[in-house]
Amino acid sequence: MKYFVYILYSENYKKTYVGFTNNLERRLKEHNAGRSKYTKRYSPWRLVYSEEFQNEIEARLKEKYFKSAAGRRKIKKLLLNICPGSSAG
Repeated sequence: MKYFVYILYSENYKKTYVGFTNNLERRLKEHNAGRSKYTKRYSPWRLVYSEEFQNEIEARLKEKYFKSAAGRRKIKKLLLNICPGSSAG
C-alpha cells in the first residue's frame, strides 16, 4: 500500500498543516469538510505539497521531519516559492 505525506495551506489564515494518509484525495476532502478538529477552523485548505512512500514507516518519518524545526523551515521556503508573499506559520 502506498502512503502520502502532504502539506496543506490555508490562504485565509496563513496556516499550514502536515499529515500522512493512504488516500490523499479523500483526506483533503475530509479536511475541507471540517472532519478534523484542528483543520476545520482554517478551511478552505489547498494542497501545496505531497510525497509518495512505499510504506507507512517511511511516511511517518517524513511527517515527523516536517513537524520538526528544520522541517518547518523547509516548509516556509517551499511556500515562498509556491505562494509569494505568504508568511505561513
